[in-house]
Amino acid sequence: MTVTLIPASVKLAELERIWRDQVAVKLDPSARAGVEAAHAMVRKAADGEDAVYGVNTGFGKLASVKIAPEDTETLQRNLILSHCCGVGEPLDTPTTRLMMALKLLSLGRGASGVRWELIELIEGMLAKGVTPVVPSQGSVGASGDLAPLAHMAAVMIGAGEALYKDQVLAGGEALAKAGLTPVVLGPKEGLALINGTQFSTACALVGLFSAWRNAASSIVTSSLSTDAIMGSTAPLVDEIHTLRGHPGQINVARAMRELMDGSEIRESHREGDTRVQDPYCIRCQPQVTGAAMDLLRFAGQTLEIEANAVTDNPLVLKEDGRIVSGGNFHAEPVAFAADQIALAVAEIGAIAQRRVALMVDPTLSHDLPPFLTPEPGLNSGLMIAEVTTAALMSENKHLANPCSTDSTPTSANQEDHVSMAAHGARRLARMNANLANILGVELICAAQGVEFRSPLKTSPGLLNVLKSVRADIPTVKEDRYMAPDLAKAAELVTEGTIVAAAKLSGFVVGEDA
Repeated sequence: MTVTLIPASVKLAELERIWRDQVAVKLDPSARAGVEAAHAMVRKAADGEDAVYGVNTGFGKLASVKIAPEDTETLQRNLILSHCCGVGEPLDTPTTRLMMALKLLSLGRGASGVRWELIELIEGMLAKGVTPVVPSQGSVGASGDLAPLAHMAAVMIGAGEALYKDQVLAGGEALAKAGLTPVVLGPKEGLALINGTQFSTACALVGLFSAWRNAASSIVTSSLSTDAIMGSTAPLVDEIHTLRGHPGQINVARAMRELMDGSEIRESHREGDTRVQDPYCIRCQPQVTGAAMDLLRFAGQTLEIEANAVTDNPLVLKEDGRIVSGGNFHAEPVAFAADQIALAVAEIGAIAQRRVALMVDPTLSHDLPPFLTPEPGLNSGLMIAEVTTAALMSENKHLANPCSTDSTPTSANQEDHVSMAAHGARRLARMNANLANILGVELICAAQGVEFRSPLKTSPGLLNVLKSVRADIPTVKEDRYMAPDLAKAAELVTEGTIVAAAKLSGFVVGEDA
């Protein structure tokens, strides 16, 4: 399956599909004329006498060094090889492929000056499954994601390393086995490939997609937790939330009302309940998760714009007949978006952890047994599962500290303010994994708690969720080796299983509340 993209008009849902399904991608042929017109301008500039940055000059602090026309190919090749300075664990394959698709979108706008041949090679690599090995550390998120993108470009010129059919091969060998031919870079083409925010943006988008699914899952787990502790649904009344007006809050409250509708457990304590109000982790779930989802939507708007943007330098302004240096490679918008996503992820986990703590505490759980075990004392039940959620919540709080406010000068002070978008975006994968584990533990605890309310039943929607849990995770009747259960519960969250079981609708990333 190949997805055809029209530059400047791609939506978040399409980008999520590219990431999740690892589909092949190509640009709409209508983009070709603009790409080739821009390349013709660059070619002319390379043969001219006027200095044009990155076309017939050195780079960065060396921009004042003029390069002879006969050295153009060497200049661009040297640029790629010298910038392959990434370190650390390789970026995962789905995110690397998304990064490559974003580079296609940027080049396809016809402002970068590359040949269509480069675009065809990236398309071919995506179609044939040639994935560059891209070390995940080394970008400061300004002057583009230079090191990561250089490792991608290295494979395109037959250097570097690539994954092909589960084997890491030399870049040229991987291309040859896939029936592809390396390119010899022309004027500005190396610079166009490594200038840009595609690494940071791809990582931030993956963080967004994962955070959105976690947020939707938290609506399900919080509803189940509310029934497990026999919480009130009065705080979900629509008028409360419309009076405040935040769309995320209104949406979450509505979804929780629908999910909990028809619960025998809820109906059993409408009268005579001595508790006046539930703790905030139950009562304020729409306010907290709703606010987080509004923040994710805002970050999504930024990232959708960035995914369609031209972010290399210099840019070819075809209408004016000019090639102009600018600073679109500075990833400050991506850094801000990543910080916003991090805040949302941390807060969804913080309130979920308090619900777990509530359910295992017999003084707060409204008559549930200590640590949700039938024989407390002999069994520890879910005692340490709760401790694990506390550890993960605390870790996410630390990771949520802003990256965008941390700048340091690089490149002999030519690049004297940088965004730090790259590691700000990369940390989101770790944070989302932590959050999925917190929600997985909550899912296990809430399922256990609801079962302790038998013969009363939860709502039809939440019974479907309970059924999906019990298909893989048995009731915890006595202590057992718990790690596999926690891993499976996190998978039910990350794979969207419990959201599907609950038939939760109206929560699509990129769509308005």
